[in-house]
Amino acid sequence: MVMLPDFVAQGLELLATFFIVAIGLGALVVVVLFILDVTQTKDAVRKNYPVLGRFRSLFSTLGEFFRQYFFAMDREEMPFNRAEREWIHRAAKGHDNTIAFGSTKNLTPPGTAIFVNCPFPTLDEDGVEMQPVEIGPYCKTPYNAPSFFNISGMSYGALSTPAVRALSNGAKTAGCWMNTGEGGLSPYHLEGGCDIVMQIGTAKYGVRDAEGNLSDKKLKEVAAHEQVRMFELKMSQGAKPGKGGILPAVKVTPEIAQIRGIPEGQDSISPNRHPEINGPGEMLDVINRIREVTGKPVGFKAVVGSFGWLESLCEEIHKRGIESAPDFITVDSGDGGTGAAPMPLMDNVGLVVKESLPLVSDILHKYGLRDRVKLIVSGKLVTPSEVAWAIATGADFVTSARGFMFSLGCIQALKCNKNTCPTGITTHNKHLQKGLNPEDKAVKVANFCLNMIHEVQVISHSCGVSRPRLMGRKHVRVVQNNGRSVPMDELYPRPDVLPEYKDVAASLAPPPEEKTGSYCG
Repeated sequence: MVMLPDFVAQGLELLATFFIVAIGLGALVVVVLFILDVTQTKDAVRKNYPVLGRFRSLFSTLGEFFRQYFFAMDREEMPFNRAEREWIHRAAKGHDNTIAFGSTKNLTPPGTAIFVNCPFPTLDEDGVEMQPVEIGPYCKTPYNAPSFFNISGMSYGALSTPAVRALSNGAKTAGCWMNTGEGGLSPYHLEGGCDIVMQIGTAKYGVRDAEGNLSDKKLKEVAAHEQVRMFELKMSQGAKPGKGGILPAVKVTPEIAQIRGIPEGQDSISPNRHPEINGPGEMLDVINRIREVTGKPVGFKAVVGSFGWLESLCEEIHKRGIESAPDFITVDSGDGGTGAAPMPLMDNVGLVVKESLPLVSDILHKYGLRDRVKLIVSGKLVTPSEVAWAIATGADFVTSARGFMFSLGCIQALKCNKNTCPTGITTHNKHLQKGLNPEDKAVKVANFCLNMIHEVQVISHSCGVSRPRLMGRKHVRVVQNNGRSVPMDELYPRPDVLPEYKDVAASLAPPPEEKTGSYCG
């Protein structure tokens, strides 16, 4: 046996001691980090995946330096790229959202919208506060909606309890409305005290009788809540136009069953449309029934594909009288949303909002109803430029679902339909839900909404108008295939009001008001 010199043996002994101490210290550090991560409430990923979750922040930070070699660029990812997500995250945290060294956005692809700045805009002190817009002037209880940016429909059941709580409280702070989605009105929607839009899907969850038919009694019960400001009849949605949904039996808990008005522990299948609505006339019948029973504004949500029925709807409204019109129309984009759906529907069915919004706005204008029927739009509008574009194009309001999900901490894991959402937003797993603290996230929801409103106001002010709703298509240019841009009001010119409806349009038009800078038109 080879005998090692004393100094070598002592060195090896010291080395072994060092490794033992290092391993012990490492284990202690891991235990401390584990405790810190499990007990904190600000980062859902770290709470749900203690210690390991810290690597996400590390890799995200390193990605800033290495992504040009190994990862996608800022503007390349789908459905939302890194630049969009990072803007939302900074806005939600209330951090400075300025950037430096030039835009990373490619401004030359066809379809790119470019806002036309005014050489002599209104002075800073000329800017005005966001003004409420009345919806449902012929209702017993009209709604003066205070915010042009609001939370789109996301059902309780699809979203977790803490997520709905955070959205409700954040919406109250920001002064925006929250749409329930088609899953019915839960106590968690009401908890924060925000304005509520109650959505009625094809299964009539929350307002149905035992046979699944629309119930006047249930409508009155929901409308009795002062917070419920409007009702939205969902005809179709961007994720799955023409397709109903299925709520698996495992998700039909006693609470979900009670809220939705369905049997506990059984699959609940939504029809692909409202069985009692076969055309525009019958849709108006249902809208007027809900409005008569509740006394509150009623409209509908739809993805636009074929559009001849919209003209038939307008003609039917004039036959019945403008009081019979829906108080609003929500135009959803055909490129998907928060709902889980077959890929062929999500990818290929329904017009995207960039085409459908001007189309619907122009049809309403053509029939003299644009000032009677308010226009809401939703679909991947999560940055100030997209929201400003929608308002300039013709929308009165913009709603967002996924934008607010990002404000809650969504990391675009694309697990919304698997009950394994790592941030606790779209899961019923109690362990994963622990990572989402409603009090902390409500602040981020409000910050996102208020910062969005502020930055849209920044764009409108640059265009030379004192508030966003004074923007029009003339304030936007759209890049064409030859690389040149053309004014959007030339690309989508407003049609003249049909002669027989000009008197109606004139009677509905609000008094003109506009404060603009010089040489802006």
